[in-house]
Amino acid sequence: MKTKFIAPFVALVLGVSLVAASCSSDDDSTSKETTTTMEKSTTTADDSMGDKSDSSSELTIVDIAASNPDFSTLVSFVKAAGLAETLSGEGPFTVFAPTNEAFAKVPADTVAALKADPTGALADVLKLHVVSGKVLAADAAKLDGQCVDTLGGKVKIAKSGNDLTIVGQKIVKTDIEGSNGVIHVIDGVITAPSTDC
Repeated sequence: MKTKFIAPFVALVLGVSLVAASCSSDDDSTSKETTTTMEKSTTTADDSMGDKSDSSSELTIVDIAASNPDFSTLVSFVKAAGLAETLSGEGPFTVFAPTNEAFAKVPADTVAALKADPTGALADVLKLHVVSGKVLAADAAKLDGQCVDTLGGKVKIAKSGNDLTIVGQKIVKTDIEGSNGVIHVIDGVITAPSTDC
Protein backbone atom coordinates (compact mmCIF):
# COMPACT_ATOMS: atom_id res chain seq x y z
CA MET A 1 0.00 0.00 0.00
CA LYS A 2 1.31 3.44 -0.84
CA THR A 3 2.37 5.78 1.89
CA LYS A 4 0.42 8.57 0.26
CA PHE A 5 -2.72 7.85 2.33
CA ILE A 6 -2.98 11.14 4.11
CA ALA A 7 -3.99 14.08 2.00
CA PRO A 8 -6.84 12.35 0.19
CA PHE A 9 -7.81 9.66 2.69
CA VAL A 10 -8.31 11.83 5.65
CA ALA A 11 -11.80 11.43 4.51
CA LEU A 12 -11.53 7.68 7.38
CA VAL A 13 -9.62 4.34 7.99
CA LEU A 14 -9.55 2.64 9.36
CA GLY A 15 -7.73 4.23 7.36
CA VAL A 16 -9.35 2.54 10.18
CA SER A 17 -10.64 2.72 10.16
CA LEU A 18 -11.53 2.61 8.79
CA VAL A 19 -14.12 8.18 7.83
CA ALA A 20 -18.07 9.54 7.94
CA ALA A 21 -19.95 12.76 8.30
CA SER A 22 -21.75 13.88 5.22
CA CYS A 23 -23.89 11.00 4.11
CA SER A 24 -27.28 12.06 2.78
CA SER A 25 -30.63 11.21 4.22
CA ASP A 26 -31.29 9.41 0.95
CA ASP A 27 -28.20 7.28 1.60
CA ASP A 28 -29.44 6.59 5.13
CA SER A 29 -32.82 5.36 3.92
CA THR A 30 -31.19 3.20 1.28
CA SER A 31 -28.88 1.82 3.93
CA LYS A 32 -31.80 0.94 6.19
CA GLU A 33 -33.54 -0.91 3.40
CA THR A 34 -30.50 -2.99 2.53
CA THR A 35 -28.89 -3.80 5.84
CA THR A 36 -31.14 -6.42 7.46
CA THR A 37 -29.17 -7.73 10.45
CA MET A 38 -26.65 -4.91 10.45
CA GLU A 39 -29.50 -2.43 10.60
CA LYS A 40 -30.11 -3.38 14.22
CA SER A 41 -26.52 -2.65 15.15
CA THR A 42 -26.83 0.97 14.04
CA THR A 43 -29.72 2.00 16.25
CA THR A 44 -27.50 3.46 18.97
CA ALA A 45 -25.29 5.44 16.60
CA ASP A 46 -25.47 9.21 16.49
CA ASP A 47 -27.96 9.99 13.75
CA SER A 48 -26.06 13.15 12.87
CA MET A 49 -23.23 11.06 11.45
CA GLY A 50 -23.51 11.00 7.72
CA ASP A 51 -26.57 13.22 7.38
CA LYS A 52 -24.90 16.40 6.23
CA SER A 53 -25.50 16.65 2.50
CA ASP A 54 -26.83 14.93 -0.55
CA SER A 55 -23.46 15.27 -2.27
CA SER A 56 -21.51 12.90 -0.02
CA SER A 57 -21.15 10.39 -2.85
CA GLU A 58 -19.02 13.01 -4.64
CA LEU A 59 -16.61 13.21 -1.70
CA THR A 60 -13.84 10.72 -1.01
CA ILE A 61 -13.95 8.73 2.19
CA VAL A 62 -11.12 10.92 3.49
CA ASP A 63 -13.12 14.06 2.70
CA ILE A 64 -16.13 12.64 4.51
CA ALA A 65 -14.12 11.73 7.59
CA ALA A 66 -12.38 15.10 7.63
CA SER A 67 -15.74 16.88 7.55
CA ASN A 68 -16.92 15.11 10.73
CA PRO A 69 -15.42 16.28 14.04
CA ASP A 70 -16.06 12.83 15.51
CA PHE A 71 -13.24 11.53 13.29
CA SER A 72 -10.64 14.21 14.03
CA THR A 73 -8.33 11.74 15.78
CA LEU A 74 -8.59 9.23 12.95
CA VAL A 75 -7.96 11.89 10.35
CA SER A 76 -4.91 13.24 12.16
CA PHE A 77 -3.51 9.73 12.49
CA VAL A 78 -4.17 8.96 8.83
CA LYS A 79 -2.28 12.10 7.85
CA ALA A 80 0.58 11.36 10.21
CA ALA A 81 0.87 7.83 8.82
CA GLY A 82 1.02 9.12 5.26
CA LEU A 83 -2.12 7.25 4.19
CA ALA A 84 -4.40 10.15 3.24
CA GLU A 85 -3.36 10.28 -0.40
CA THR A 86 -3.78 6.55 -0.88
CA LEU A 87 -7.21 6.52 0.75
CA SER A 88 -8.22 9.46 -1.42
CA GLY A 89 -7.31 7.48 -4.51
CA GLU A 90 -9.58 5.64 -6.88
CA GLY A 91 -10.19 2.66 -4.60
CA PRO A 92 -12.71 1.45 -3.90
CA PHE A 93 -12.01 1.02 -0.20
CA THR A 94 -14.09 -0.06 2.77
CA VAL A 95 -13.07 1.71 5.95
CA PHE A 96 -14.09 0.61 9.44
CA ALA A 97 -13.72 4.01 11.08
CA PRO A 98 -13.18 4.42 14.83
CA THR A 99 -14.55 7.61 16.38
CA ASN A 100 -12.64 9.87 18.75
CA GLU A 101 -14.43 8.11 21.60
CA ALA A 102 -13.15 4.77 20.31
CA PHE A 103 -9.56 6.04 20.29
CA ALA A 104 -10.03 7.37 23.81
CA LYS A 105 -10.52 3.77 25.00
CA VAL A 106 -7.01 2.80 23.85
CA PRO A 107 -4.43 2.92 26.68
CA ALA A 108 -2.40 6.13 26.63
CA ASP A 109 0.92 4.26 26.45
CA THR A 110 -0.28 2.37 23.38
CA VAL A 111 -1.34 5.59 21.67
CA ALA A 112 2.01 7.19 22.54
CA ALA A 113 3.89 4.22 21.05
CA LEU A 114 1.84 4.42 17.85
CA LYS A 115 2.41 8.16 17.53
CA ALA A 116 6.13 7.61 18.01
CA ASP A 117 6.21 5.41 14.89
CA PRO A 118 3.66 7.00 12.52
CA THR A 119 4.70 5.34 9.27
CA GLY A 120 5.36 2.00 10.95
CA ALA A 121 3.24 0.86 13.91
CA LEU A 122 0.54 3.52 13.48
CA ALA A 123 0.20 2.86 9.75
CA ASP A 124 -0.01 -0.89 10.44
CA VAL A 125 -2.89 -0.36 12.89
CA LEU A 126 -4.75 1.96 10.55
CA LYS A 127 -4.43 -0.50 7.68
CA LEU A 128 -6.28 -3.08 9.79
CA HIS A 129 -9.34 -0.85 9.34
CA VAL A 130 -9.21 -0.79 5.54
CA VAL A 131 -10.44 -3.43 3.10
CA SER A 132 -9.67 -3.19 -0.59
CA GLY A 133 -13.01 -3.14 -2.42
CA LYS A 134 -16.47 -1.92 -1.53
CA VAL A 135 -18.24 -4.03 1.11
CA LEU A 136 -21.72 -2.78 1.96
CA ALA A 137 -23.43 -3.71 5.23
CA ALA A 138 -25.69 -6.32 3.62
CA ASP A 139 -22.61 -8.11 2.27
CA ALA A 140 -20.70 -7.81 5.55
CA ALA A 141 -23.62 -9.34 7.42
CA LYS A 142 -23.19 -12.50 5.33
CA LEU A 143 -19.59 -12.87 6.53
CA ASP A 144 -20.48 -13.91 10.09
CA GLY A 145 -17.67 -16.07 11.46
CA GLN A 146 -15.41 -15.43 8.48
CA CYS A 147 -12.07 -13.69 8.17
CA VAL A 148 -11.52 -10.91 5.67
CA ASP A 149 -8.29 -9.48 4.34
CA THR A 150 -7.53 -5.89 5.30
CA LEU A 151 -4.52 -3.92 4.12
CA GLY A 152 -2.91 -4.85 7.44
CA GLY A 153 -3.86 -8.50 7.88
CA LYS A 154 -6.82 -10.79 8.43
CA VAL A 155 -9.68 -9.75 10.71
CA LYS A 156 -12.73 -11.71 11.78
CA ILE A 157 -16.31 -10.57 11.36
CA ALA A 158 -18.84 -12.05 13.75
CA LYS A 159 -22.32 -11.55 15.13
CA SER A 160 -22.85 -10.83 18.78
CA GLY A 161 -26.60 -10.89 19.40
CA ASN A 162 -28.04 -8.44 16.91
CA ASP A 163 -24.73 -6.64 16.48
CA LEU A 164 -22.09 -7.25 13.85
CA THR A 165 -18.51 -6.91 15.05
CA ILE A 166 -15.07 -6.79 13.51
CA VAL A 167 -12.38 -8.17 15.81
CA GLY A 168 -14.82 -7.59 18.66
CA GLN A 169 -15.46 -3.93 17.83
CA LYS A 170 -19.15 -3.18 17.24
CA ILE A 171 -20.23 -1.65 13.95
CA VAL A 172 -22.54 1.21 14.98
CA LYS A 173 -23.19 3.00 11.69
CA THR A 174 -23.08 1.57 8.19
CA ASP A 175 -22.97 2.39 4.49
CA ILE A 176 -21.68 5.96 4.48
CA GLU A 177 -20.83 6.04 0.81
CA GLY A 178 -18.23 8.22 -0.86
CA SER A 179 -16.89 8.50 -4.38
CA ASN A 180 -14.16 5.93 -3.73
CA GLY A 181 -15.72 3.57 -1.24
CA VAL A 182 -17.76 3.18 1.91
CA ILE A 183 -17.34 3.85 5.63
CA HIS A 184 -18.70 1.80 8.51
CA VAL A 185 -18.33 3.38 11.95
CA ILE A 186 -16.99 1.20 14.78
CA ASP A 187 -16.93 1.78 18.53
CA GLY A 188 -13.38 0.56 19.13
CA VAL A 189 -9.93 0.43 17.56
CA ILE A 190 -8.50 -2.71 15.96
CA THR A 191 -4.92 -2.94 17.22
CA ALA A 192 -3.90 -6.35 15.88
CA PRO A 193 -5.06 -8.92 13.31
CA SER A 194 -7.40 -11.66 14.49
CA THR A 195 -5.59 -14.59 16.11
CA ASP A 196 -8.17 -17.14 14.95
CA CYS A 197 -7.97 -16.53 11.21
